[in-house]
Amino acid sequence: MLKLYGFAVSNYFNMVKMLTALKGIECEDVITYPNQTPEYLAIAPTGKVPALQTDDGVLVETNVILEYLDENYPGIALYPKDPYQKARVKELVKMIELYIELPSRRCHAEAFWGVPGEEITKKEVKRALLNGMQAISRTASFSPYIAGEQITAADIFFLYSADLASKVAAKLFDIDLLSEAPGAKELLAKLNEMPEAKVIAQARAEATPAFNAYLQKAFQK
Repeated sequence: MLKLYGFAVSNYFNMVKMLTALKGIECEDVITYPNQTPEYLAIAPTGKVPALQTDDGVLVETNVILEYLDENYPGIALYPKDPYQKARVKELVKMIELYIELPSRRCHAEAFWGVPGEEITKKEVKRALLNGMQAISRTASFSPYIAGEQITAADIFFLYSADLASKVAAKLFDIDLLSEAPGAKELLAKLNEMPEAKVIAQARAEATPAFNAYLQKAFQK
């Protein structure tokens, strides 16, 4: 059986959980926080999560894991077969990761755990998020999903990136980030109403106290 290393508060971990749920893939969760222990580095060379243990070896990097699972397991296809449409989904995945998820992550500590950040960092993040969401608006279709009529891996990335980024933007910058992309609010609401997403959200809520305790110790070091 596949083994997925990570924890339920991680949005990248939850991206993989969403795909496995949609495709009905059995996968054993191995609760793991990012760490640099020799034991975990022997599994995941970066020490980050998620990491997927397959019969052939370990895969890291979420987009790679999603593509591997989509190609090798039956069920709903999260990447189109048409080469151009598949490339467009990959393009949106990359844009969401680079221009939405990664910038907002720079301010997660302040937005969610009250650890003050530098003003220059916040200015950079605010500009990057606005530019990023506007770029998504020009690229995505939101009809009703981000790449068209069918749900794709890009929607999974959007669900677990835009939700956090919009909270960062609202709390630290007092801006409605999703309004920069008409259709984004409706899509996020639609995705959050999916039964699979609700199960993941519940698991995340249940795992949050333990993760907060872990972070509190980390911040004190």
